[in-house]
Parts: sequence; structure tokens; C-alpha cells
Amino acid sequence: MTDSRPRPVAVVTGGAQGIGRAITGALLQQGWQVMIADIDGEAGTECIHLFDNLGPVLFQTVDVSREEQVRQLFQATREQMGPIKLLINNAGIANPFSGPLEDLDLSNWQRYLDVNLTGVFLCCKHAAGDLRDTRGSIINLGSTRALQSEPDTEAYAASKGGVLALTHALAISMGPDVRVNAISPGWIEVGEWQKTSSRYQPFHSDEDHEQHPVGRLGKPDDVAGLVLWLASDLAGFVTGQNFVVDGGMTRKMIYQGN
Repeated sequence: MTDSRPRPVAVVTGGAQGIGRAITGALLQQGWQVMIADIDGEAGTECIHLFDNLGPVLFQTVDVSREEQVRQLFQATREQMGPIKLLINNAGIANPFSGPLEDLDLSNWQRYLDVNLTGVFLCCKHAAGDLRDTRGSIINLGSTRALQSEPDTEAYAASKGGVLALTHALAISMGPDVRVNAISPGWIEVGEWQKTSSRYQPFHSDEDHEQHPVGRLGKPDDVAGLVLWLASDLAGFVTGQNFVVDGGMTRKMIYQGN
């Protein structure tokens, strides 16, 4: 007996490459319809051809820092797929290194905040009505860099720290209708999950893997698996939380020297 219920609708921002591509594929395999929103048209078109055998999948080019583009994204999703039940805020500037503090231009600082933080706010704002109606959920992609830092990463760390704070604020404002959680990935190797023209075969030393308590670097599928759980009824009592997916690195004490 086939299931005649309509597939629920998910929007995945930054869904055409890296972790977002893995999330898109995992959701389609689990019976979702997916609207991929990404600023990279080449990557988005490639994703459509890659995943269209798995289920209904569409792509729209979007800069999540531009409110009119975000509004049009959710309007198009409703018209072409139906009401939104899941929002994955994954879009962001991937490079954490913005340069020395003394040389960090205000415009560069602002771009990190516009994309990584304001983009999350705008997507939540324009999806909120549907998510309340469908009693859906939001999953925001943070970073372990919101919790610890390397030098010269102020703009990225601040933007991701804001995402974690926004997550628990949204959980309170949107509950009980909508659950809102965050995932903070650590070192996730995405080389093989990029668009064809940017794909690379990664090489990592034994030391790279062994510094993780689990004994290896992360994979995009590690994050996608948690997304599936958080989006399911199995996580129905979970909201306002941040889940660190880093192979245990943020729990490892490191001392210099002997």
C-alpha cells in the first residue's frame, strides 16, 4: 500500500554545495520536497540534475542578505511546492578568516553579519507564518567557532555566536508551534561535496584525523543525519538547543609542550 500523503516541504539555504548538499539529498531520500536556495547558480543547477530522481526538488538563486529576494523565495516555494514545514538555515560565508583586527574593514565585517546572521533572521521571518501553520521546525547551522577561536576570525565568530543566541530567542518566541534548534559543526571535509568545477580530492594527515577523539574528520553526512532526527517527531521535546558535531574536539584539553 502506497502512502498518498503529500510530501512535506523543506527549504535549505546554501543547499547546493558542501553540508547543504548532503542535507538536501538526505531530506529527499526521507520523503521531503526540497527547495534549494543558493547564491551559486551553477551549483544549484547541478544539484537539480543530481537529485531529481530522489523526489521533488527545485532551485532558486538567492542572496539571503537581501530581504526582497528572501521574500520571493518563500512565495515561490509556497506556490510551487506548498506550505513550508522545515527551514534549514545553512547559507553563510564559509571562510572564517577575515584578517587582522586592525585591518578588518567595516564593510567586510558587515558582510559576514549580513549573510551569516541577518540572512537567518530574514529567512525565519518570511517562513514563520507557514511554519506556525504546519507546526514545523527550524534548524540553524552555527559553528564550533562560536564557542572557541583561532586568531583573525572575529567577524565569523561573532556572526555564528549571534546565530546561537538567535536560535534560543526564536525557540521561545515561536514555541509551542515551531521548534528551533542549532547544529554547530566542527571540521567537516566538504571537498567531494562541491560543484564539479570546484571539487577536489582532499588529503589529510594521520594527525589531522587523530586529533579528533573519534579518530577521524567529519563528513557532511554526519551533520545531515542529525538534521533528519531534529526534523522528525522523535525530537518533538527538543527546542532551543545547540548540538555540537565535532568528533569531540571542543571537549579535548590541549596543553602546549610537555
